[in-house]
Amino acid sequence: MSSPQTRVRRQPQRGRYGRNAVDAVLDSGRVAHVAFADGSYPVCVPMLYARVGNEVYIHGSSASRAMQLLGKGSPVCVTVTNIDGLVLARSVFEHSANYRSAILFGSFRPVDDAATKLAALEAFTEKLLPGRWTEVRHPSALELKATKVLALPIGEAAVKIRSGPPDDDDSPDALLDTWAGELPLVLRAGMPRPAPGLKAGIVLSSSVRDFLRRNERELEDT
Repeated sequence: MSSPQTRVRRQPQRGRYGRNAVDAVLDSGRVAHVAFADGSYPVCVPMLYARVGNEVYIHGSSASRAMQLLGKGSPVCVTVTNIDGLVLARSVFEHSANYRSAILFGSFRPVDDAATKLAALEAFTEKLLPGRWTEVRHPSALELKATKVLALPIGEAAVKIRSGPPDDDDSPDALLDTWAGELPLVLRAGMPRPAPGLKAGIVLSSSVRDFLRRNERELEDT
């Protein structure tokens, strides 16, 4: 999956090129930044996405200029980044962050088949909140027509990972009286806020309750 374009040159030991590493970052991320050229202008758009098998799906309005341009096969660079913590050193130079990031190159293709399009929308929904698809109304024919779905084959791709403490434990700076170490960062779910127009008597959905329980366990394990 690696190429001269994806090869990690600085800190090459942090590079990963296996498909399992790429999938792990894509499946744990929430937002992809999709970069492309619109004429002579560079554009980078943050988008929700989902991986299904060998492809990454994005979706948007059929009237969107960006979706129309991407659907024509414009070359893209797609990145997904998970920030796991802050790395606090004794010097400004050695400060960093622990992260897992993936970068993909290629071109999107339009998804026109209705069944595949619906499956992609299910994947978006389930990535956003597992179990949600079975709790809500599915897209109508008109909504499907108004939604454009694009697929990017996972080909040229690489992952870069940084983990662990700061790199200055064995330097003269280790003698400084300054705290150094790792500050983990985790996603914490807040209290659910009902929609203003929610009918009385409707309890919290199972998907939301399950997410809150998983999130609480993750926080306890941190």
